[in-house]
Amino acid sequence: MAEAVMNFVNTTLDWVTGALDMPSARAQVFGFQIGGHLFIEVFLLVVILFLLSQKSYKPPKRPLTNKEIDELCDEWVPEPLIPSLNEEPYAPPVLESAAGPHTVINGKEVVNFSSANYLGLIGHKKLLDSCSSALDKYGVGSCGPRGFYGTIDVHLDFEARIAKFLGTPDSILYPFGFSTMFSAIPAFSKKGDIIVADEGVHWAIQNGLYLSRSTVVYFKHNDMKSLRETLENITSKNKRVDKLRRYIVVEAVYQNSGQIAPLDEIIKLKEKYKFRVLLDESNSFGVLGKSGRGLTEYSGVPIEKLDIVTADMGHALAAEGGFCTGSTRVIDHQLHFQSCQRLSSSGYVFSASLPPYLASAAITAIDILEENPELLSKLKNNLSVLWKELSKVPGLKITSNKESPIVYLKLEKSTGSQKDDLCLLEKIAQRVLEEDSVFVVVSHRSTLDKCRLPVGIRLFVSAGHSEYDLRRASESLKRVSAQVLGGHN
Repeated sequence: MAEAVMNFVNTTLDWVTGALDMPSARAQVFGFQIGGHLFIEVFLLVVILFLLSQKSYKPPKRPLTNKEIDELCDEWVPEPLIPSLNEEPYAPPVLESAAGPHTVINGKEVVNFSSANYLGLIGHKKLLDSCSSALDKYGVGSCGPRGFYGTIDVHLDFEARIAKFLGTPDSILYPFGFSTMFSAIPAFSKKGDIIVADEGVHWAIQNGLYLSRSTVVYFKHNDMKSLRETLENITSKNKRVDKLRRYIVVEAVYQNSGQIAPLDEIIKLKEKYKFRVLLDESNSFGVLGKSGRGLTEYSGVPIEKLDIVTADMGHALAAEGGFCTGSTRVIDHQLHFQSCQRLSSSGYVFSASLPPYLASAAITAIDILEENPELLSKLKNNLSVLWKELSKVPGLKITSNKESPIVYLKLEKSTGSQKDDLCLLEKIAQRVLEEDSVFVVVSHRSTLDKCRLPVGIRLFVSAGHSEYDLRRASESLKRVSAQVLGGHN
């Protein structure tokens, strides 16, 4: 038996040796003799074909037992719907009364600089009477969008009233202030169009830019040299620019800085480079200008020079909702194309219309503004007093315009981290509230907000504030800032 096995092995070895010594199995590489490569290649090919022909392994087909199911369920850890928070989310103080110049927080009366109640109309008797009458006549809500049986006569009355007040042919009423800008922009600017926007615009405008799917280019905040260079760059390098719709988007008073846009220069650039202008007057309507008609009156620019104007009615008018008004050219465009904005603006089409009592209150607020120009004088005087008092706050400096209703304070010396800057500013705001009953707000921004301007403390000044309120706030900020920022500086 052993002899037979040895004969088989010897025969096999002789066959393999003969195969490797065959001329067809030899090769010469760089002068060296290589044998058997053909045999090896054939062998590897056979192995590969064998492996490819095999069926993949499958576990036996049998149902899992209840015990196995329970074990799998116990081991399974679902992914969180939202990322975990490394710190406690910001929780602003809760107001327990009307957001007027004075309000109540934690049972204590405080001076309120956190509400954009610029004319002090919150709680005004005429507004309350107007709301009461509208509630008796119309009820609370409209229960339908404007285009689908949600239009009430008071909505049309407001649109006519605001158009008359501003001197435009027509206007559109929106049910929510923020929805006005992020609905109006996509209604006019589409994919492929070009929008040049200030880098400091607030989140509602940013959202409108995103929803438009247009090509968005930002210029440096309130920097006309940067705007000019951006427009020049776009018009000179884009050969198809004349065939595209082009817009400049700015705020009249920037919510993130308190700066006022130089409208006269913007209009010159608009006309030179043939762009349209979308202007948000949320923080300037009812505030700027001799009669409160906004930035156009303040700058001496005819409103016909602007293409689209929007504003939030929740500020100076102390109501809610927003409006969009435009030049004759824009209104003709809307009418000719079956009311483009009225039919394609999501905030107008898909949202229930503004509650009638708020439209009535907004009309009354405009009447009060026209009948009481001293409100504007009082607001300007309060701004002057507060500016004077806050000009020497230790560690903080005012970056807003002197005529802006938003007094914006930022750190003179940043820590280099926005998060650390916010911590310092929050500490100041918390202490002035707890120690001196002065309510100011820090410019918190969501993770979606792309604004990269420095964070700061905002004081919304009202015509309803007294000089005592202003001095009380400034003295508190001076004392607390010196204590909090003393070590930092």
